[in-house]
Amino acid sequence: MKKPAFIIFGYGLIAMTAAHNASATALTDITASTSSVGVSGVNIERSESFLNCGFTLSFDSIDMSSNREIRLSPVIVGSDGSETALPALIVAGHSRYVQAQRRETLSDSLRLYRFRDGMTIPYSVSLPYKQWMETSTLELRERILGCCKGKISENTQYISTIDFALRTFKAVPLYIAPTAEAVKTRELRGRAFVDFPVNRTEIRPDYRGNYAELGKIQASIDSVRNDRDVTITALSIKGFASPEGPWDNNVRLAKGRTESLKTYVETLYSFKPGFITTSYEPEDWEGLREYVEKSNIAHKDEILAIINGPLAPDPRDAKIRTSYPKEYAFLLANVYPALRHSDYKIDYTVRSYSDPAEIIEVMYTRPQNLSLEEFFAAARTLDPGSKTYNDLFETAVRMYPESETANLNAAACAINRGDTSSASRYLEKAGDTPQAIYTRGNLAAMQGDYEKAIEYFKQAAKLKIAEAPAAIEQTKYLMKK
Repeated sequence: MKKPAFIIFGYGLIAMTAAHNASATALTDITASTSSVGVSGVNIERSESFLNCGFTLSFDSIDMSSNREIRLSPVIVGSDGSETALPALIVAGHSRYVQAQRRETLSDSLRLYRFRDGMTIPYSVSLPYKQWMETSTLELRERILGCCKGKISENTQYISTIDFALRTFKAVPLYIAPTAEAVKTRELRGRAFVDFPVNRTEIRPDYRGNYAELGKIQASIDSVRNDRDVTITALSIKGFASPEGPWDNNVRLAKGRTESLKTYVETLYSFKPGFITTSYEPEDWEGLREYVEKSNIAHKDEILAIINGPLAPDPRDAKIRTSYPKEYAFLLANVYPALRHSDYKIDYTVRSYSDPAEIIEVMYTRPQNLSLEEFFAAARTLDPGSKTYNDLFETAVRMYPESETANLNAAACAINRGDTSSASRYLEKAGDTPQAIYTRGNLAAMQGDYEKAIEYFKQAAKLKIAEAPAAIEQTKYLMKK
């Protein structure tokens, strides 16, 4: 037989059995004497597919007359009400024993014993293991029968608890209340690639893909303007030209095209004069540097050396063009057009929210409007582990991906629902606060790394985390299992 994976041992249960007998609920109104069958040496083992039960029945305190018998029925009772009866026993006085031999159908499921003073009966059985037995109890149901099988009494006594549930760490998540924002300031950034005819600065909406690019700017502004909870405070546009051509001409193009875009936006909205501010970058060398650094272009290091070198813009561009003509041609055709762009930024403020129901509605529609404190305030009104509760912390960390508080709370929420993968990811950005150290202990314990968990919990305890001592004790207990 395969070596059992789990073992429960029980010894010295006679006294405990007597206590249970004293408090057992009688199943009939008959008040005649009940049995005092003792149970000891309980041994319950589980192999992969079978449950093996063994114990010893003792009859030291039984006074059995010749015409009486005790019928003993061990039963496994699941926490869900499921039951499985084990082989029963009849222990009978002399006359009843003789009658039972003649009249009972005896088998492995019904065993007959003749009563003798001080007798003991070793009992063992192996039966198929079922999932519901994972958390159950083993009981012994007793019936005392008299003459003509008249029932004298019934009694049920507890033998043992069966618990093969996987021992896992039960984490107590710890959250941090975020600091409220005095004023909720936000910004929305975008980039448009408005096309201009060569050397021209006036905007032509119907030129190439300009309808779509100008529409991007308008859609961004409208998304903020049309939100009743938002007030736009500033709008800025910065224009960029590409590095080819003379520097002075690129200054003219970048400045003129940016002003044209500003004028175009002003015709669409009734912003007060001076509300839109502009700036420009004559040549987007930073954008070119970023592209080359990430590319596999030939002579990458040499080109980067020129870009980062001391040459002025015009000689720099000429150096790349003359030194690496093939690569320059590729950059001119495929990269330089994207360096002609207009970046815009919309600054705005958002009103505060206090009603949890409204916060939840905004979370699902306009999460960018919420502060971390508002996400947290709404979550506190919900049952931990509910879908909306989880959504609030997950959305909060998505809106504030670099916030240590948002990451710590998202990690605690993930631990609460047993999602160790997400918890591990969030804890990478949760900082080194006492709460973060404690939460790392929770994660380690849930992953079965108890030694590491205790290290974290001891650190947290020194830092006055009240939950840490109990976590240490729980972890130590699991280490012994």
